[in-house]
Amino acid sequence: MQRPKPLHYYSTKAEVISCCKQKQFRLLKGQWLYRPPRDYKLKITILDVVTTKYLIFARMPKVVRRGASSPDWSLLPDSILLHIFTFLDYSDVPYTALVCKSWMRVSYDEFLWRHFFYRDFKVDHSVPIMPGAASWYREYERLVERTPVIQTEEICEHNHQVLHVSFSHKGDLFATSSKDGYIIVWNSTYPAEVKYYRDMKLHSWKYTQFSQFNSTDTLLLVSGVHFGSYNSTSGEIAVFNLENDFQLQCRVLNKPYDIFGTWYNDEYLLSGDLHWLAHLVSASVIWLNKAHQENSSEHHAIISRLYKFYNRNASSVRTILVANCLTPNSPKSSVQLENKNIKTEEQKESVERGNPPSHRDLMVRQISVIEEQSSKKFKPHLELEVQTNPITYTNDYRRAEENSPDNSCGAVNNLAMQTNQVTSGVLSPSSSSESLNNCDNMEIDGVQGKVKKSDNSDSEDEGEGMYRMSLADECDKYLIFTTGSKTYSPHQIGFKRIRKFPIPTVLDVGPGLRERIQAQDQERELRNLGLYQEPNWLDYESVADRFDEIDHLIDLNGHIIGMGLSPDHRYLYVNSRPWQANCVIDSPLSPPRIAEGIDLHVIDLTTLTEVGTMLRSHKAYTPNDECFFIFLDVSHQYVASGAEDRQGYIWERHYGVCLCRLPHKDVVNAVAFNPKNPEMLVTVSDDHKIKVWRSRRKARELGVNLKDTEMAKELRVRHSSLNSPSPMEVLEKP
Repeated sequence: MQRPKPLHYYSTKAEVISCCKQKQFRLLKGQWLYRPPRDYKLKITILDVVTTKYLIFARMPKVVRRGASSPDWSLLPDSILLHIFTFLDYSDVPYTALVCKSWMRVSYDEFLWRHFFYRDFKVDHSVPIMPGAASWYREYERLVERTPVIQTEEICEHNHQVLHVSFSHKGDLFATSSKDGYIIVWNSTYPAEVKYYRDMKLHSWKYTQFSQFNSTDTLLLVSGVHFGSYNSTSGEIAVFNLENDFQLQCRVLNKPYDIFGTWYNDEYLLSGDLHWLAHLVSASVIWLNKAHQENSSEHHAIISRLYKFYNRNASSVRTILVANCLTPNSPKSSVQLENKNIKTEEQKESVERGNPPSHRDLMVRQISVIEEQSSKKFKPHLELEVQTNPITYTNDYRRAEENSPDNSCGAVNNLAMQTNQVTSGVLSPSSSSESLNNCDNMEIDGVQGKVKKSDNSDSEDEGEGMYRMSLADECDKYLIFTTGSKTYSPHQIGFKRIRKFPIPTVLDVGPGLRERIQAQDQERELRNLGLYQEPNWLDYESVADRFDEIDHLIDLNGHIIGMGLSPDHRYLYVNSRPWQANCVIDSPLSPPRIAEGIDLHVIDLTTLTEVGTMLRSHKAYTPNDECFFIFLDVSHQYVASGAEDRQGYIWERHYGVCLCRLPHKDVVNAVAFNPKNPEMLVTVSDDHKIKVWRSRRKARELGVNLKDTEMAKELRVRHSSLNSPSPMEVLEKP
């Protein structure tokens, strides 16, 4: 396009009007910027300004030098020039900066880019610049050029719904889990390549649902669902060695399967078990498992009980994870458990979509928010414009950012370096057993693994050379999980502080055969005499000493469907579908109606308080009995989440604004940022596809043809054509 002549080249007022109408120049009159209508009669005054996409033209006789026939643009006052620039698009400014040095100087003005930032990204003016940020211009450049919005790859290796994706801590690998039964490990190069894969159906798995790398990226934890009846909740965890050609190292039972499992440290992992005690009363047991289960001696302990929790109203512990403790002492909180009468309902079979929860075995009839929803198929309206709200933070969150030791969201807290990036975390003090060595015999059939106490952590078993692994150098950790008390659906986040302890490695042989026979005879005699008292599992107070107490609970009053832990282990981001306000729960088997919108909650793990909320962050369409997991991920600067509306979402953490939507053709189950390069994001979906998204800057570095690539739907700013050079590149050219 040929640039039009500057305004002072036109000799008559009529020519200026004609030029403005033909080129559709924008006119500035006072504080108003608009395109002149066809019948508009232009009035030229001394401060009238005409702008185009390429240049700004002004008629200002006062800046004409003596003896000169045309204005001297370099003499235009900075204040007026800055005011003029504020009416431009950000993509116009780099071209106006080419006019002269004076305009170049003003084009970098911080007031100008702050104005662009608040205007284009719809950021609340009360939100300050991110702590540690260099400038408003650099912040604008980061959101435009360094946010993963370019689809550089679409991978169709799986032939069924892809449920989960996770990155290694080094960022060189990522793993995907799918309902086709495969776990696939990819090199995160461009293009991505398969490094390892394993068909877990050979191990009687129905499908793989979750994966996690240990802190040194030498082992991969894979969680899946066993083959069985439709209502089966049995699962298993497998550990693969990434340094030994993906060799299977161990297999651990996991029930229910949506506990998923997590790494405790580099060599030990946590799994779960569920035991029903009475009507709608159960016990959840958390086990500490050694990742290497090939030992030279049968006396080595490879599994020990960590905690046993009491569950009421058909609830159970789910979605466990571990976070580092960032405070020496957490605020004390008591957990008040409620007793409710149980009323069973008729059974209803749900349709599997996405990554379903394990509570389908209750076969409960659910009620959706919309009456017609139960009779309609899942059919979101793709053309419906999704309105996304910003994340609203409290003043405590803003103060914590300002007082951060690193004073930057881009810095990693040293305490978080040894913990895995999984899908949540929260803190809380321990109010039950002082240490984990107190592993008494359980009163439940089928539970084993009692370990020997030792007062000396340096003691060794003579002849065997066995020892206790000391964790004295590690900080306290917190066990975080979802649970419930009012109904079976997970509506609470539970916290249990794990204090430093030596991991037991020597098994206690336990009572011998003679002692066992004597104990059985004594029990039989007491039963015959009518003196044996069965535990009353329905009365928690009478059996409370048999269980560990949950240190703290946060009730979100909604169905929790996903969690994500910030890299520094300071904040927990939670996806939940809220219940209706002031709802009454008549039966724990009939949870309240859940909303179509998904709320995003932000919890400060040092105070266990909610410091941020985003209501109706994105849409969900399934009722309670078809609700499935939507995994989210958190980087230093961004938050990303899947959604049922066939799109992934990216928010800026500090400013709280939604930046873009990442389209798929079906439910987006999970997202994951590359921890070493947040300009790379992977999304997985029920459409069987894996999509890799990279930033504009990274895509240009890799030589990606932006003209032929799919773009994310950016919500806050209008960008220039992909075929044209980046405005930021133009501005930074010497």
